[in-house]
Amino acid sequence: MSRFDGRVAIITGGASGIGRATAVRFAGEGGSVVVADIQDELAAQVAAEIGAAGGHARAFHLDVTSESGWAGVVAFALEEFGRLDVLVNNAGIGDNQSIEDTSVETYTKVVAVTQTSVFLGEKAAAAALKASGNGAVVNVSSMFGIVGGFGTSPAYAAAKGAVRTLTKNTALGWATQGIRVNSVHPGFIDTPILGDTDRKLLTDTTPMARLGRPEDVAAVILFAASDDAAFMTGSELVVDGGYTAR
Repeated sequence: MSRFDGRVAIITGGASGIGRATAVRFAGEGGSVVVADIQDELAAQVAAEIGAAGGHARAFHLDVTSESGWAGVVAFALEEFGRLDVLVNNAGIGDNQSIEDTSVETYTKVVAVTQTSVFLGEKAAAAALKASGNGAVVNVSSMFGIVGGFGTSPAYAAAKGAVRTLTKNTALGWATQGIRVNSVHPGFIDTPILGDTDRKLLTDTTPMARLGRPEDVAAVILFAASDDAAFMTGSELVVDGGYTAR
């Protein structure tokens, strides 16, 4: 029996990077997945790939900053698969400016997509996750939700730090209600969010001397979502090649 037989997950940012790797592996371990993203074509490709491999997945257009969008994706999961057991809040965007150069518009957008989306997702999914009786939320923060990074990207750092603390707050609120909530904190992972960042610089600052792979993070997300982590809630799992160990 696979770890996620009969279980259903919504995975945001599921069209690429960490979200895609998580969706593919969740379905590969017996679960059904709603691949939620604003990138409709890529999300549909991921769902089709999962289906071709014998898994169960549906794509859903989701703007994670939209409260009505969140109500829609939860309703979709219930309609398509009959339940909701796992929520992976993975969607996020970054910035790469100093605080002096960060506009209010950039700050607000990064916080909305990266932080407020987690609040909206937890709120929208709460009833369905409680009905599951064995709900799990995994919020993807960042190692820069724990440490200060390079002194740039203040909106990203603030948003990811807030995700870390919101995770602990919600974990305590739901501790006796059948939902576990944990955060995962990736380091430098080779995904599209890196953009034009100097990958050699990032590799050189990582003790393991390589970038992480999306699959490295997906494995930890699935652990946190599974019954293997049944006595864990409010925890933070760091996947950073040793960066924060120094």
